[in-house]
Amino acid sequence: MATLFESAYNWEPYLSLGTRQFVKGKSIIYKQGSIGDGFYYLHKGLVRVVTATAIGKDRILNIVVPGQLLGVQIMDQQAHFTTAQTVKDSVLYFFPCDQFKELIAKHPELRIVFAQTVIHKMRILLEGINLNALTSEQQIAVLLLNIFDDFKNHEVPLTQQDLANCTGLTRITVYKILKQWKKEGIIEIQDRKFHILKPHLLRALIKESTP
Repeated sequence: MATLFESAYNWEPYLSLGTRQFVKGKSIIYKQGSIGDGFYYLHKGLVRVVTATAIGKDRILNIVVPGQLLGVQIMDQQAHFTTAQTVKDSVLYFFPCDQFKELIAKHPELRIVFAQTVIHKMRILLEGINLNALTSEQQIAVLLLNIFDDFKNHEVPLTQQDLANCTGLTRITVYKILKQWKKEGIIEIQDRKFHILKPHLLRALIKESTP
């Protein structure tokens, strides 16, 4: 399962240089406002990235799937502006800022890959900042397209329960939406996994005016 950036450079050979961490589901990896000192590579599991609103409610911005990085925006060792929480038991590799600087010195090609990753994460942040203002269908569409844009195949590595946990929607709501999309030929469901067949229709759905 290769991400957009792994197609340019594979992080797997460098995982031994990071610190392996097992994190139980529903645990905080880093919290909004805390000072960052490194980034993470998600090897297994699922992570949701949220930000706190003015009234103290969490607003989901993105979900991170295996093969992706998180926490990359704070390599200047400033405060995190989001909170990362595991959706289920996960395995991550942590790369401290100082150690990564040494890694880039030895492998300068990683600098380009890392810069691409930061730009990509910022785009997702901008697109997802008003996610909770969207309809249930639009929320799911945004999250699926973020993953679709990262992966070379059309298979989404999430279950219906994962989508429910990440969005805060009920599993019944997620089921009804996916069932309707299957009927319309937008997705296909096989062996409890689903494939995006018509991403352009999901993009059109997101562009529609919200109520």
